[in-house]
Amino acid sequence: MIRAAIIGMGSWGQHLVDCLGPDSPVIRVVAGATRTPEKACGFAERHGLRMLPSYEAALADPEIDAVVLATPHTQHTGQVVAAAQAGKHVFTEKPLGVSAAEAERAARACAEAGVTLGVGYNWRFQPALQAIKGLIEDGTLGRVLHMEGNFCGPSAYRFPEGHWRHDRNEGPAGGMTGRGVHVVDAMMYLAGPIAQVTAQSFRLVQDFGMDDTTSMLFRFEGGATGYLGTVIATAETWRLQVFGSNAWAEVGDVEHLTTWDLKLCKIDRTNVTKKGRPEILTFPKTSTERAELEHFARAAMARKPLVGPGGDPVRNVAVLEAILESARAGAPVRLS
Repeated sequence: MIRAAIIGMGSWGQHLVDCLGPDSPVIRVVAGATRTPEKACGFAERHGLRMLPSYEAALADPEIDAVVLATPHTQHTGQVVAAAQAGKHVFTEKPLGVSAAEAERAARACAEAGVTLGVGYNWRFQPALQAIKGLIEDGTLGRVLHMEGNFCGPSAYRFPEGHWRHDRNEGPAGGMTGRGVHVVDAMMYLAGPIAQVTAQSFRLVQDFGMDDTTSMLFRFEGGATGYLGTVIATAETWRLQVFGSNAWAEVGDVEHLTTWDLKLCKIDRTNVTKKGRPEILTFPKTSTERAELEHFARAAMARKPLVGPGGDPVRNVAVLEAILESARAGAPVRLS
């Protein structure tokens, strides 16, 4: 059993604790620390959590095996390095950071300390996304040619001026850190590393805060192309569609914290002009947040690495940096 402390007890930190519940066989949240403890004391009492005065107190506590970070984006890499130095396993919400060099430093610190690092890309635990991966590997989709994704919603309206989620350093490229990095991770999971980015990003709606309208074109090392848009001043929606030489597969809806359905539409090779209807595939209900935390806990108990130097969560931050560079320069940016 991994005994964990939740660091950052806002709405998402509390959601992670709720998803685990009291009955996980491998991980239990036993303590918490947050910048505004008065806002979380009732939650902590209901869940039987010890409230700690600081992150440093959590790292010094011998009764805590791991920390779970639900903190502002720019704090992630420093907190991960501190956890590694304290010998604590660490699970951080995405992104791993907003600087690729710092993300690499964090991953390397965990590798050198022999502690397990996990990053919260919970889409990888969606049965539908795993099914798409299987359809690529068994040849059903054929060669991956192109992917299209969006992840949009009214995030710009949720928080008042001055909130950290409106800080352009915390949220570079608008909705990318809160939303778009999930789609980037899913695309890399399916098609491998991204080789080139062309991006544009603007603030069109409010006179404060981060950009609200960001769009990108991708070229993958394997040859496929991609498109991603994230608009954080519109109604909720998300979608990922993968086009292969034999078929396409699509997921998407309004709510993304549910178990997704999958649309699959195949070419009829005996009559390629026939417009076939997609079939709908459904999957047993699951909590991806619980699944990712339990996966992390099992790896931590086995001292098994999950995220290492140069891994996808580090590459994801490099893509984010390339998006920013491309948007500023108005030109494509190649990734090394």
